[in-house]
Amino acid sequence: MKVRSIIAAFDSFKGCITAEQACRAAAEGIHDALPSAKTVQLPLSDGGEGLVSCIKRFLPMKDIALKVHGPLMEWVDCSYALSMDGRTAYMEMAAASGLPLVPEDRRNPLLTTTYGVGEMIADAIGRGCERIVMGLGGSATCDAGEGMLKALRDLDCRTELCSFLVACDVNNPLYGENGAAYVFGPQKGASPEQLPFLDRRLRDFAAMTEGEGIASKELAHHPGAGAAGGLGYAFLAYLDAELRPGIDILLDIADFDGLLRDADLVITGEGKSDAQTLMGKLPFGVQQRCRRAGVPVWLLSGAIDDAAQELQRHFSLVRSINENDPRPLPELLQPERAMENLKRTVSNCLNEYSW
Repeated sequence: MKVRSIIAAFDSFKGCITAEQACRAAAEGIHDALPSAKTVQLPLSDGGEGLVSCIKRFLPMKDIALKVHGPLMEWVDCSYALSMDGRTAYMEMAAASGLPLVPEDRRNPLLTTTYGVGEMIADAIGRGCERIVMGLGGSATCDAGEGMLKALRDLDCRTELCSFLVACDVNNPLYGENGAAYVFGPQKGASPEQLPFLDRRLRDFAAMTEGEGIASKELAHHPGAGAAGGLGYAFLAYLDAELRPGIDILLDIADFDGLLRDADLVITGEGKSDAQTLMGKLPFGVQQRCRRAGVPVWLLSGAIDDAAQELQRHFSLVRSINENDPRPLPELLQPERAMENLKRTVSNCLNEYSW
């Protein structure tokens, strides 16, 4: 078979190489093995933090800078991206209410707020924006979006003039043992003693929302309602938002399905692939599109943990780029070494494959 086109669609290898570096190394490996093949480099993000910078690789946009109230209601510098026609804004809630904005010794989700997220939204709508794409992830909050909604009220924001598409990569409900408080509260600074109180606060907010006829009881259990400390619930109940996996949003923007029409192979990967990869991480989102299009997809990651061979059931080839390199981990994590190993692995796999 004559190879026409191979797509390199990588996530970053966190703490090691960027998605751009991974795609470049893979493209060099493809060229070494198959000089005549067309290579498409598609650096991606899983749709959480980094969503906006990833989208900016595909669409021309202008940056909007503003000051908003941060997680502890202090003023912070914030930014989002606006399409050139001014109709669509691309945001990350972490820009206004992210965990890195709170010093470690002050992290307490009983006190943090999403008020700044509402200010970002109000700013965009005030500029005439008709559609907002919001990435959830990396939040310092567990307020079910109450802060965001208060800001939208305080600023008399006409949210009915705008539609909302939310990138959400968790399936947790709003409350309960798998909800926002118990699952994500500890990483935001909540003590074990605070978790039941946080969970009760989320339940009370849902009960109030239901009592006002805004949402049904089932909405609190909608997959993703517990994302970003329950901010997913506020978007669903009050802003009629659509929640979708971030990777699907990015693949649509990149016209991945269109690229697949001319592709013979897709190579994807991340820092470490294991059972969690199949729970909606970037390589699995890529694999799902490839499966529907009938295009084989390889998974080449820094480390592979696949004792149950689940990954091998979904990908045509699964391999660690470091499996034949005996050097210690700190050396393997050096960007130059990782890129060389990825390039070599791609080239070797293509030479081994019977085209």
